[in-house]
Amino acid sequence: MTADSLKQIDDVIAAGPYAASWESLSSYQAPAWYQEGKLGIFVHWGVYSVPAFANEWYARNMYLQGTREFDHHVATHGPQSQFGYKDFIPSFRGEQFDPDAWADLFKRAGARYVVPVAEHHDGFAMYDCSLSEWTAVKMGPKRDVVGDLAAAVRRLGLVFGVSSHRAEHWWFFDGGTKFDSDVQDPRFHGLYGPARPAPSRETREKEMVDSPPDQAFLDDWLLRTCELVDRYRTQLVWFDWWIMHQAFVPYLQKFAAYLYNRGAQWNQGVAINYKLEAFPEGTAVYDIERGQLSGIRPILWQTDTAISKNSWGYVKNQDYKTATAVIHDFIDIVSKNGALLLDVGPRPDGTIPEPEQAVLLELGRWLDVNGEAVYGTRFWKVFGEGPTAVQSGGFTDTKREAFTSDDIRFTTKGDALYAICLGWPAKEWTIESLGGGAGKVVGVTMLGSQQPVTWSQDERALRIAAPIKKPCDHAYAFKVALEGR
Repeated sequence: MTADSLKQIDDVIAAGPYAASWESLSSYQAPAWYQEGKLGIFVHWGVYSVPAFANEWYARNMYLQGTREFDHHVATHGPQSQFGYKDFIPSFRGEQFDPDAWADLFKRAGARYVVPVAEHHDGFAMYDCSLSEWTAVKMGPKRDVVGDLAAAVRRLGLVFGVSSHRAEHWWFFDGGTKFDSDVQDPRFHGLYGPARPAPSRETREKEMVDSPPDQAFLDDWLLRTCELVDRYRTQLVWFDWWIMHQAFVPYLQKFAAYLYNRGAQWNQGVAINYKLEAFPEGTAVYDIERGQLSGIRPILWQTDTAISKNSWGYVKNQDYKTATAVIHDFIDIVSKNGALLLDVGPRPDGTIPEPEQAVLLELGRWLDVNGEAVYGTRFWKVFGEGPTAVQSGGFTDTKREAFTSDDIRFTTKGDALYAICLGWPAKEWTIESLGGGAGKVVGVTMLGSQQPVTWSQDERALRIAAPIKKPCDHAYAFKVALEGR
């Protein structure tokens, strides 16, 4: 069966137009829905929401002696030989999971695409996987979570994608092989295996040749990922970092050719997200985890981050970002030709925590007023100005100072230039990038406001007086008309 399925994959690739080579894949172009949509919702929902401790890596860390997760697990649930990760599954029921309510919330937030986790590192598939018994269809909620959400999202006109974290499963449960635990019980190999030695931190960050997965695992990875594409017609597939391992290179080429050819057959735009240097530039869409770029990247890129600062999945002691922080980061990302994939972590019963719903709805209200300056826009000759420095790289989005009223970001669409101000000044905004050298300003209006805008321009700057009334909260967009533009 595996040989037949692999041959079917090869047949799709052979039919073109893309071949399984970086040279062929270099002709890839990100689809219009992605370039214009700007905002997606990520959903980390899985068995890890039941222990709800620390973060979604609980499944691994509960087997690593010396970690707080290990100590918490033994104190709360008993030794891992008697109560392992598998024993959380019966409590993962999703009895209040309402895919239509989720889709409605995401639509109201202003999202244009939705990306649930299809399988996290823990090996529990949230979809109808033909290659595993450890799935949400057969255990826990006993429903096809991915399939049900796909149908609900598409009913509202949103693009549907999935994430796969399967690559890291090769070594994810290796801690359980070093002491008496249920990871060593062959009855549960389908969930915990292969549990091979994890790569060292040094090679994780450099050569990526440590602990190579074998052909059986790599074939299984390819089959699972292609099955997700065919079963759910996914238009976006997000990958975590370990696909950067050298052993994955020919499999990444095959998968990319497969997805891109399926997209051509189905006449729908498709995309792959990758981190670090797993794909050559221009063959897929570059993604930065919990971080941003310091400047414009001419090729579309993406930030993936969560509303919670401390976890992607549900935990009991979340530390949430404010709506203002999320919106400001979103504006900064868009001004640099990026998109934002914003994560929520539902509870084990399938409800999305109220603080996360509140941030999403606040984001949606802001976009109702200012979406013209976001959707369908492109970057200007400079992304912005202001005193707040944004560092390129991952895991930086909570490490800098908050944006101020002196921080301005620009976008363009057609003849329009938008200046989005990230705070409300005491008197006026001074936008030095729109001094006389930028061209003659012939008109300024404020999105969401009927008030006339008082402004002036000289060689040094465009100055806009703060109106009497704010049209919204968080950030304020001005539509600027330049002569001859």
